Amino acid sequence: MAIVAVFEVPGMTRAQYEQSADKVTGGRGAVTNSADWPVPGLISHTSAPTPNGWLVVDVWESDEAFQRFGEFIIPVLRELGAPDVQPKIYPVHTVVTR
Repeated sequence: MAIVAVFEVPGMTRAQYEQSADKVTGGRGAVTNSADWPVPGLISHTSAPTPNGWLVVDVWESDEAFQRFGEFIIPVLRELGAPDVQPKIYPVHTVVTR
């Protein structure tokens, strides 16, 4: 079952997000498609600044795929000094893409 993972990261900066994206792509810069991800299973990724930090909303094919990504991204975020937050996970009802 697909899931949506919502990260609200107070204190995270755009620079930290962009540095994490560069690590996700293996040093190729910004994330431009799901093939940039180090693990399969990403359906969509959205990020945006908030008044007090950064927001990331991902849709994954399964919780297992998301957990595999977590094993990759958590050490990256810690290395960058991003605040440690727990995502809110919800089962997906509907996904619409272009």
